[in-house]
Amino acid sequence: MADFLLVHGSWHGAWCWRDLIPELTTFGHTARAIDMPSHGSDPTPIRDVTLGTCRDAVLKASTPKTIILGHSWGGYPVSAAAETDPNAMRGVIYLSAYVPKSGLSMVEMRKRAPRQLIGNAVEVSGDGLSYSVVPDQVHDLLYHDCAREVVAYAFARLCPQAIAPQTTPLDVGDNFARVPKGYIRTTDDRIVPTEYQAEMAGCADPDMHLTIDSSHSPFFSHPEHLAGLMHQISQRM
Repeated sequence: MADFLLVHGSWHGAWCWRDLIPELTTFGHTARAIDMPSHGSDPTPIRDVTLGTCRDAVLKASTPKTIILGHSWGGYPVSAAAETDPNAMRGVIYLSAYVPKSGLSMVEMRKRAPRQLIGNAVEVSGDGLSYSVVPDQVHDLLYHDCAREVVAYAFARLCPQAIAPQTTPLDVGDNFARVPKGYIRTTDDRIVPTEYQAEMAGCADPDMHLTIDSSHSPFFSHPEHLAGLMHQISQRM
């Protein structure tokens, strides 16, 4: 059985894995979630958040037996952790996540997508340090296939996302290449185009590239199915 570490994406926190963790335990796995710097209960001021502090949060929570799942932007700190210490994890699973090309930031990766889906759905803070989802865009952008209760639960907990770590280039090389990888592609995603996910999923062996017919948030809309896909990948790592 696997020990899963769940790393959330922009605006979210450990709270977003509420429904997935119990489903993973039904397979006999253990699962843990962390708040990234400045998210959830983490007290780090947004001005102090860097790609390095995000990477270090992942490494601190991981063990050599841990499979780390990174969602969306979470793919970047997870990849940085793999490059820094490939022995600190059993493997990495990307969930509708950005897989870095060496030397590029996440923002640069996003701009390379064949379609830009976010458009005017986000707004930058007055100090220029963070950005948030425009409130009336939250449902359609993130949770269009989720229950009404889920949308209300998430809306009350979303927080600003620090910009600096997402504009920081990441160099990856042999260490990153050594780490076993899986990719779960969301086919009805309104954040990361599904065809772009298919391209980035080339980091994984074909038998560890799986798909789920969901929005950007399958941990809320299809937690049982998502847990099953993670279980399949864990058996192949």
